[in-house]
Amino acid sequence: MKPRLTHSSDRWLVFGVCLFLAAIVWLVFGQAVHYEFVNFDDNAYVYENSAVTAGLTFEGVVAALHSGGPNTWDWVPLTAISHMADCQWFGLNAGGHHLTNILLHAATAILLFLVLRRMTGAIWRSAFVAAVFAVHPLRVESVVWVTERKDVLSGLFFMLTLWAYLGYVRKSRSFLRYLAVMLFFALGLLSKPMLVTLPVVLLLLDYWPLNRFPPRSPDSGVEPVPWLKNFSVPARLVVEKIPLLMLAAASGFLTVAALGHNAWSVGEYSLAMRMGNALVSYVAYLWLMLYPARLAVFYPYPAGGWPLGDVIPAFVLLAAISLGVFLGRRTRPYLLTGWLWYSGMMVPVIGLFEAGGQARADRFTYLPQIGLYLLLTWAAADGCARWRHRRAVLGGVAAPLLLALILCARAQTANWQNSESLWTHALACTSGNAPAENNLGEALLRQGRDAEAMVHLQQALQINPRYAQAHYNLGNLSHRLGRDDEAMVHFRAALQINPRYSEAHDNLGCVLFSHGQVDEAMVHFQQALQSDPRNADAHYNLSCALLFMGRLDEAVVEAQRALQINPGNANSHVNLGNALLQMGRDDEAIVHYHRALQINPSSLEVQNNLAWVLATASSAGLRDGRQAVDLAERANQTAGGENPIFLHTLAAAYAEAGRFDDAVRTAQRAMVLAQTAGQSGLAGRLNDELKLYAANRPFHQGSK
Repeated sequence: MKPRLTHSSDRWLVFGVCLFLAAIVWLVFGQAVHYEFVNFDDNAYVYENSAVTAGLTFEGVVAALHSGGPNTWDWVPLTAISHMADCQWFGLNAGGHHLTNILLHAATAILLFLVLRRMTGAIWRSAFVAAVFAVHPLRVESVVWVTERKDVLSGLFFMLTLWAYLGYVRKSRSFLRYLAVMLFFALGLLSKPMLVTLPVVLLLLDYWPLNRFPPRSPDSGVEPVPWLKNFSVPARLVVEKIPLLMLAAASGFLTVAALGHNAWSVGEYSLAMRMGNALVSYVAYLWLMLYPARLAVFYPYPAGGWPLGDVIPAFVLLAAISLGVFLGRRTRPYLLTGWLWYSGMMVPVIGLFEAGGQARADRFTYLPQIGLYLLLTWAAADGCARWRHRRAVLGGVAAPLLLALILCARAQTANWQNSESLWTHALACTSGNAPAENNLGEALLRQGRDAEAMVHLQQALQINPRYAQAHYNLGNLSHRLGRDDEAMVHFRAALQINPRYSEAHDNLGCVLFSHGQVDEAMVHFQQALQSDPRNADAHYNLSCALLFMGRLDEAVVEAQRALQINPGNANSHVNLGNALLQMGRDDEAIVHYHRALQINPSSLEVQNNLAWVLATASSAGLRDGRQAVDLAERANQTAGGENPIFLHTLAAAYAEAGRFDDAVRTAQRAMVLAQTAGQSGLAGRLNDELKLYAANRPFHQGSK
């Protein structure tokens, strides 16, 4: 008989397990600190979201609490705020964002071990469950994908809720302890609404391992109150969860309110197809838990749904497992808890409600599969309880199993290095995957690999001719190649499929504007803003069109709106400066030109425009000839010294600085170039200004 561990040795063993869990998490996922963002929602959640990239601001936090998050698919205000905090600390260094996910996951795995140990008293079984959870390849998507901060953050609060609930049950059922349970649960819901099923998990834990249901425990741990004295113990346990259920209902209401009309959208798949997909997905997740191979970031929905040859066997298998679990509940209660933990927590994401067009997703298993790990671990331990060398046997199985999971998860993590590697792997693991083709094409497009991008984008449309985003990306590619007629065809096709596609309206407007079709372009800019009032690019482009049409007051308003959404956009500052300059508000124009130059010091347009106003402002207090010359010379030199517009500004700057001979020579050269280029208006202005320079007089706005 082996000696029992002392309290001190037990404490050191627990500490060692925690260190081990942290180490294997880092071993698998630590490589991600060198990875990039990916072009699958990371843009919407982080690097193209102005409210997030601005860091922790009061306005950003208010916006997150109001709208719930960075897009219209979910209501996750606490997750959005955590992304803001990352941008505050790390900027857009993707490694910092990955590091936060890794640390949150490690903390969740450690808390899982500590909670299970406190609930069951079984150190090694709890450690094994936590270790499998920590490094299973199905965790990769939740941990390495920056967007899935939702999973790891909500997972942390899920475990803290269990910890607080255990204190409430085991120590003293005080109001304050219950408030702690509610607080952690609320924070979890604010991280990801999927936690609405947590009150049911608590009821399952009441059954096992807390043993609060009779006849397993005569004292349920629930003190009857007068109006409940005639209720059974199970009823009292349910009533105990009512405040938590109310929180879950409130989260559901706020999520639906944030989604708006999308919450009730049926989508393109019938209820029968979605039910069939749900049954097959339940079984697919079971198989991937046992054999985690060919994991992809996106599993396309099967065309026409799953055949009955797949649906019926899935139903039979699930029914058989459920029946076996029910029959074995008395002698092995963990079977019921584990199975219902898995099957119940999967309900919100199993596919009954269509979202995103995927058949299933690895990330959906983040918390639900803990129930299966519990079930299998305790069943294996009980199954060999009478074996003489059971510890050696179990250890001999557990160690190589964990090693295999670590190696597999490391390999899967490597697929997330960047967008190209992610989608290339997805295409290798799936077929008929239009989103993977499109997103790989988009990634190649961003790298300037136009020919390769064209192949994948066209393939996406062959798979799904009504794929609006593929049309949009092909429109962008065609425009870049100078094939604007094709670009407009693709943008219009995207809008025919999705009339509320804000970016497609905006980019179609840009192409139309470049071809002089200003009125139609403005219509599309306005429609882009109707679909998405926070589309900063559309506000900027509309301000450009209004400025072109001489509607200066309106141009200023739109440029200001663009800057309210994205204060770091240098082009919006320039456009606002241009409008203010034309309105004679030189002092305000200078402020915006300076801000634009801080954001983009190499911008020739900003250097030229600021030099012009510093040289020619009507107010003497605003003029600075020396700085104007410095800016104008830098812009002219970078532009090659043969641009009549930059030479025009340089001549004015020389005159303001008192270098009239240089001003005359520069203006003469600019006038020759303008005449050669057919810019008669510019040539005429230069001729008038040349007379001033010859008379040793600078040119100032409003002077005669």
